Amino acid sequence: MEFSGYSQWGEIFKSRGAVITTIEKPTPEALKKINVYIIADPDTTTESKSPNYILPDDIKAISKWVKKGGVLAILANDAPNCEFTHLNQLVSKFGMKFNHVSLHPVIGRDWEMGASKNLPDHPLFKGVSKIYIKEVSDIKLSGNAKAILTENGKVLIAENHFGKGYVFAIGDPWIYNEYIDHALLPESFENLKAAKNLTDLLLEKAKK
Repeated sequence: MEFSGYSQWGEIFKSRGAVITTIEKPTPEALKKINVYIIADPDTTTESKSPNYILPDDIKAISKWVKKGGVLAILANDAPNCEFTHLNQLVSKFGMKFNHVSLHPVIGRDWEMGASKNLPDHPLFKGVSKIYIKEVSDIKLSGNAKAILTENGKVLIAENHFGKGYVFAIGDPWIYNEYIDHALLPESFENLKAAKNLTDLLLEKAKK
């Protein structure tokens, strides 16, 4: 419910008929019970004394689950606010690597510094003309991974159809409560509309 949480995004999922659950560890048994798995902003040792790192068994289970039709959404963060080492071991399975950088710097409340306006023709941006992304890590792609949003040659949002499943990735928490609507953001930003589009996209992919 705090600014750092995802309760408003959760309400969008619920409005679409989805049921939200938390799994402590992505075991094969736990993953069998869900259709969409969201990983947000893995902690560093600065943020948590004992972070729960993404381990080899987790990577094996998640990649197998996606290949069979699971939908994975990864909302990382910029450097130094995200644990990249283990996260990249996971996303490398899907042709992605988060770079240890911080793009889209925003000074104070100069909101336009975090604006993305040249949005591509993609379901994520249907009816959306401007979004806010603050301090984001870009993504290096390989294999079948594709860019959704690119700025100045840097991939900010990516996707991969992996086996029967789907992976969505962005290097920022992006649509957490602080920036999902207009509690802080000016009316011209459409993160809420983009969040609804993302929800629909993930749930649609989960049906296939």
